[in-house]
Amino acid sequence: MPSSASRFQKLNFLPGFHRESTQYSEEGKWYRGNRVRFREGKPENLRGYKKHYDQAIIGTSRDLVTWVNNNTEKLIATGTEQRLYVLYNGYNYDVTPITTVVSIEAGVQGNFNTSVGSPLIQVSLTNSGVSVGDWIFWTNTSINGFGGATDFAVSSFGGPTFQVVSVSGLNEFYISVASIAASTETNMGNGTASFLLTTEQTINIQGLGYGANVYNAGASITGYRAWNQPTSASGITFLANQWSLDNWGEDLLAVRRGSQLFHWDADASVLPVRASIVETGPTRINSIVVSPNDRHVIALGTNEFGTSVYNPLLVRWSDQEDYSNWQPSISSTSGEIQLIDGTEIIGGIRARNAIHIWTDKAMYGLQYVGPPFIFSNTQLGSNCGMIAPHAAITLDGVTYWMGYNNFYAFNGRVQRLDCTLRRDLYDSFNMTQKDKVYAGTNSEFNEVIWLYPSSNSEEPDSYVIYNAAENHWVDGTMFYSTFEDRLIFDNTITTGAVSATASNYYWDNEPVSVYDGEGVALPSYIESADFDISEGDDIMFMDKMIPDFDINEGSTKITIITKQYPNGPEVVKGPYIINTGTQQINFRARGRQAAIKVSCEDIHTSWQWGSLRLALQPDGRR
Repeated sequence: MPSSASRFQKLNFLPGFHRESTQYSEEGKWYRGNRVRFREGKPENLRGYKKHYDQAIIGTSRDLVTWVNNNTEKLIATGTEQRLYVLYNGYNYDVTPITTVVSIEAGVQGNFNTSVGSPLIQVSLTNSGVSVGDWIFWTNTSINGFGGATDFAVSSFGGPTFQVVSVSGLNEFYISVASIAASTETNMGNGTASFLLTTEQTINIQGLGYGANVYNAGASITGYRAWNQPTSASGITFLANQWSLDNWGEDLLAVRRGSQLFHWDADASVLPVRASIVETGPTRINSIVVSPNDRHVIALGTNEFGTSVYNPLLVRWSDQEDYSNWQPSISSTSGEIQLIDGTEIIGGIRARNAIHIWTDKAMYGLQYVGPPFIFSNTQLGSNCGMIAPHAAITLDGVTYWMGYNNFYAFNGRVQRLDCTLRRDLYDSFNMTQKDKVYAGTNSEFNEVIWLYPSSNSEEPDSYVIYNAAENHWVDGTMFYSTFEDRLIFDNTITTGAVSATASNYYWDNEPVSVYDGEGVALPSYIESADFDISEGDDIMFMDKMIPDFDINEGSTKITIITKQYPNGPEVVKGPYIINTGTQQINFRARGRQAAIKVSCEDIHTSWQWGSLRLALQPDGRR
């Protein structure tokens, strides 16, 4: 029973998380949490996820796009360091481009070798150029060693696509099949090897070789580095795989950073064919955007026309309605523009009436104006560069992006967003892997989300969400690497692996009424900043609370955390169970300051916080 001197005080905290200062100085606000959003100012837990498709994705997705073809069929495309996929009609098709096709025939060109008791097939081919991890699509194979002439390019052998598991010199490599050789056979067999786009690295690697930084032997004891020793830091980064995808009507256009343009034709056959190289396009492109109304393909960071010279600040575009014609002429609308503010183009997106492009320093707007100039180019902002190729997105006509130390919006002018988590986020950010930041929108809740790698992860494992309608921020942990709004499907579509050892999948994110992750509970919590009474002069005595929650099933927990001083030890009261039948909770707690924590670990549980009335009174000045 509460003390007769206690009076109920309603605790309502400002929406969003606020961690630009200490937990005590952010009084009256929510401080931190995980898997929580605010709707009309009140916190609730995020919905869950389920697999969109049961087959795993080989590799880690770096871009994701959804669209509808002319038959109103819904499609998804994604690119990884090993594959390019198109998912539709209930199957995830491997459409990875083929770079080289070689016929192998013993005695003519190359041969095969087997070893009894081993699943390895040795392939001898002069100057094959393959590396461990590359993939080869095999057809028309016939070799001995598995009980007579055998076609290993079949599903029973794990085919027809096999990965290179080891390489011996320039002329030999090995693949592993799902069978054991019955005999040793040499210099035999035949088949056709179609070499897929080479596998690339998954992480950004800092160059630490001898020449990567200043040689300073003898200059000082600190940082001493002798001849031929590696440096501990440098400004050189070897970038990981990155993709840029966009639809061209019902077809797909794709670029893997530094490659040529690829085109996937939705009408090429009954079953999808592989994407093909657009041989007449630029020889090197970092990313692309399709200008929707005028139908130009825009290449960002590419080689100059008529040369193979790569220009990281060059913007080129194809002829109108023709992704294969990049030659400027009287009869073509192809052209190019050089940007000037920055050292390289980072990325670009379609925006309201323009294409927005970012360098590492500035923002530009590319707008279609028709002949003779085709596009006009305007610098929209400076000192507002973008941190990663996919770190920008639009929502309701406003463009949002993540910079190197701030978040920005453009709605006619560049504005720096007042992020209440900025300092804490960038302090815990893995800047070496910044290239993997991925922006998305969840239009159902007017949210912009950025996926990013924290300081302890090489892949995106965290998120920050900005509610553009209510102007507040939340953050937490999440395993997605890409994110696509619910424009085509009934929910947002994502990709990712639930753990470092799990496979990657397509995911339905936040389907209606789903509050688990593939049958696993998804814990959520929210914790307030500290509060006190009488400017912190008096000790508080608390002895009763009346919670106000909406809970569909299961339960939540509420915990009171008190302290005598901001850096003093915590005294924890609870957690106290709250379910649909809970009316009040009696307890006893004292402290000069206190915080509230709400948590939920039950599966299938949806909860929303309303308010809290807490019975408290001054308890002296000790």
